Amino acid sequence: MKGVFLLPQMDSKTPHDYAALAQNIKQWARELGFQETGITSTDLGLAEQRLMTWLDQGHNGTMEYMAEHGTMRSRPQELIPGTLRIISVRMNYLADIDDNPLKTLKTPNSAYISRYALGRDYHKLIRSRLAKLADKIRAEIGDFDSRAFVDTAPVMEKPIAVQAGHGWIGKHCIVINREAGSFFFFGELFTNLPLPVDNAADDRCGSCRRCIDICPTQAIVGPYKLDARRCISYLTNTLQEPIPIELRPLMGNRIFGCDDCQLVCPWNQYATKSSEPDFMPRQGLNDVQLIDLFAWTEEAFLNRMAGSAIRRIGHNCWLRNIAIALGNAPTSEAVITALQSRADHKSELVREHVAWGLIQHSI
Repeated sequence: MKGVFLLPQMDSKTPHDYAALAQNIKQWARELGFQETGITSTDLGLAEQRLMTWLDQGHNGTMEYMAEHGTMRSRPQELIPGTLRIISVRMNYLADIDDNPLKTLKTPNSAYISRYALGRDYHKLIRSRLAKLADKIRAEIGDFDSRAFVDTAPVMEKPIAVQAGHGWIGKHCIVINREAGSFFFFGELFTNLPLPVDNAADDRCGSCRRCIDICPTQAIVGPYKLDARRCISYLTNTLQEPIPIELRPLMGNRIFGCDDCQLVCPWNQYATKSSEPDFMPRQGLNDVQLIDLFAWTEEAFLNRMAGSAIRRIGHNCWLRNIAIALGNAPTSEAVITALQSRADHKSELVREHVAWGLIQHSI
């Protein structure tokens, strides 16, 4: 039956064989470009409690889908019946280039884009690698059931990653690895194989609160508590509505995502760079002027952002975000001219944010 895993019929496999298989899986994953692999069970009871509390507090904003699937998100066996184990993989994404994100944040006429979105969209890349990993397992043991996920289904990837030993969830609600920092993606392979599980990592944030103090919009309302409604990543990447006026001046030049909490994290002094070609910056997005991006037509936006995670927000939200950044930029004739060029845009959403931007320059 589609979507249901049957118990594996591999009587010849002993517990020792599964332990050896687990080690082989981790080696194959490294060969496929994943930096680390861990294995965990489907028990996410504590994560479920935290999720329900977060939803009850309304911290999910317009992300209704976070509640739509009920307990399916926190109970993998409800999502895919028959799931016994989850293979969790980690892939670093911080491009191995001479890049100074903090300098960009302090250059108000430049556009700041979250480092994860500078290259190609990671979903297809990781999913294809997971498919190859499943093929390698089948070549070793014969057929078995598996299903790959990469942030595209009701899967609690961060709690799964923690239980699989990748690291701990920091006070900014992002997974931190003591050797690699926090600039990485996760992917999951649900399986019916009774593999041995790894140990969860210990929390090592201690008394540090740099991420809480640096958050531009104070979205981290307490240790391990994030109000998405105030988070710049949510505002620029997910929200399709007008951005609350009181938050606009706090966004600075951040037009897609926000990395502040990661950039100040002490553990990221050990952040491991990625040599993955797909994660290299495209279209010069790591060093580009706001005015130049604001001039892109919808056709140019769609063409240049093909294969990018940014494309999914659409041209109107792209212009909305940049209009705010231009409103926050130092007043100049070039900035005012750029904003005025979109004052009569067909989208009410764009017009409203352009008008706000012009008001910031007393126009």
